[in-house]
Amino acid sequence: MDAQPAPVSNTVSRRAKRKELLSFLFITVLLFPVLSVLAVASYGFSVWFWQIVFGPPTH
Repeated sequence: MDAQPAPVSNTVSRRAKRKELLSFLFITVLLFPVLSVLAVASYGFSVWFWQIVFGPPTH
């Protein structure tokens, strides 16, 4: 018996699934944590800068 190659749609589906999985891992492992740290750091910097310009909060 001759081994026949997989249908094109099956190959495309595998590639699409792999690309989707790699995209998901990139977003969840790298992108979201980096964006979260940048958001917190920019908020902290803005509070620090605000207090330099206008002084610390008073009671």
